[in-house]
Amino acid sequence: MEKLIVRTATGERDLRSVRNLCWDYRTYLQALSEKERQIVETFYPDETAYGDLMARLTEIHAPPKGSIRLAELDGAPVGCGMSYGIAPGVAEIKRVFVRKTARGYGAGRALCEALIADIRATGYHTVMLDTSKSLTAARRLYESLGFHERGPFYDLPPAAEGIICFYEKTL
Repeated sequence: MEKLIVRTATGERDLRSVRNLCWDYRTYLQALSEKERQIVETFYPDETAYGDLMARLTEIHAPPKGSIRLAELDGAPVGCGMSYGIAPGVAEIKRVFVRKTARGYGAGRALCEALIADIRATGYHTVMLDTSKSLTAARRLYESLGFHERGPFYDLPPAAEGIICFYEKTL
């Protein structure tokens, strides 16, 4: 029986795993459709821009304002997710991703539950996130965790209109 563990990413080895997972996520989104590729490239126009973001993960998502979680299946990194504060009392969950080989083991749910617990423990009262409308399994997961759809909580580039949906959960 496979053993799933979700834990706080600590140390350079964990962060390297998280960065690799984030690159896999970027590649996954770009392959969904031409529109999805355009949206990814609207936010991060090239690999250098995304690489800069990956280099700053701990700066953006470090405690006390955020967290970075790593999911492992039988000791192998298979998923990640992170959170950070975006306004007083409000945090955002970002880049929840589980490799295809690990889907169906509950890693996405476990990552989200751990991130929500981190957010709650930090004192935030509201959690926001966005996702692609085409990611129906992710949307079902968020809704099953008590998130409800809402309008955009940041300025949406025209290329993303009708493609990205937004969610909120009150803790």
